[in-house]
Amino acid sequence: MTPDNPIIELIDKFKPLKEKYQLPEFSKLNELFDIEDIDPESEFILRKIRRTISDKIANYLRFTEIILNPSNAPMFFFKLLKKIDSTDKEALGKIYEELGSSELKMLSLDVEYNEQNEADFIKESYKTFTKDIKEEFLKVIEKLNNGEDNSVKTNGSYLG
Repeated sequence: MTPDNPIIELIDKFKPLKEKYQLPEFSKLNELFDIEDIDPESEFILRKIRRTISDKIANYLRFTEIILNPSNAPMFFFKLLKKIDSTDKEALGKIYEELGSSELKMLSLDVEYNEQNEADFIKESYKTFTKDIKEEFLKVIEKLNNGEDNSVKTNGSYLG
């Protein structure tokens, strides 16, 4: 008999995989990557979890890309970008490299399914986000929201 609640059913299917591969707690993965909407009827739960994580990584990668290379950014970003400095950009550059590396791993996992590799990716992504990326992202987002404008202000006169 299956539970009426799809989240409970998903957690029940996740538990043996968590034990087998020493995965993080379901609640921790869900908090960080929103995995609760995965269909518990799927035969490949770890693949579905990895793809959900992949979507988050792709979003973070695009956001980082806009900050580091704003040439195609929406107009409202240009004023916000004046609030971050070279230290922030350097930290984001490191994050960008990590996210790019993760995206390449995701592509290889999409090409050939391997449950152990899916589990390894999930563990690695969780560790990377909780230890390296989350805190730096929060700092930059806070600066974008509330930080001082670091641009040079002029009084409208012509210099030159």
